[in-house]
Amino acid sequence: MTAQAPAPTRIVTEPGISQLLFADTRLAPLWALLRVYVGWQWLQAGWHKVTDPAWVGPQAGTAVTGFLQGALAKTTGERPSVSGWYGSFIENFALPNATLFSYLVAFGEVAVGIALVLGLLTGVAAFFGGLMNANFLFAGTLSTNPLLFILATWLVLAWRVAGWWGLDRWVLPKLGVVSVPRRGVRDAHLPQPPRTV
Repeated sequence: MTAQAPAPTRIVTEPGISQLLFADTRLAPLWALLRVYVGWQWLQAGWHKVTDPAWVGPQAGTAVTGFLQGALAKTTGERPSVSGWYGSFIENFALPNATLFSYLVAFGEVAVGIALVLGLLTGVAAFFGGLMNANFLFAGTLSTNPLLFILATWLVLAWRVAGWWGLDRWVLPKLGVVSVPRRGVRDAHLPQPPRTV
């Protein structure tokens, strides 16, 4: 029996428009504005919760229990705004652990806010911010959640450059993310697709 040679590794190149929008440091000022806006929204929301005894402290879990019970009420009726599967998650997991969720939400919002404002691990922070937004949306809460979810998704896509005007400029290289000069990058490092005439 002969061993088969492994399939050759292929690199899928990124289109120019994608490179411009999500990897070009010339757009870093735009991404910094969006990042700081989203981060400030999270920081304000989280700070309000961290300083509220119904979220953190002796009454922790009170506020999140009210929020979750309101979401459960939206699972019934002619047109429920909360899906049954999410209602089951709330009823069987989130409500029994309301105190834990209270601390997770409050400090999670503050952590996401600080990381985004500072531009520290921007892609990771935006991902967890978007995850919280998605959970709030699943729970039937609109408010600013759709907008913040969209912006968080964009920040995740632009993770390489969204924190360029922030701490990521120095932190990401320590984690192995290398930036190279724009000129000749595609030709020097990546195979180009065959040109058709």
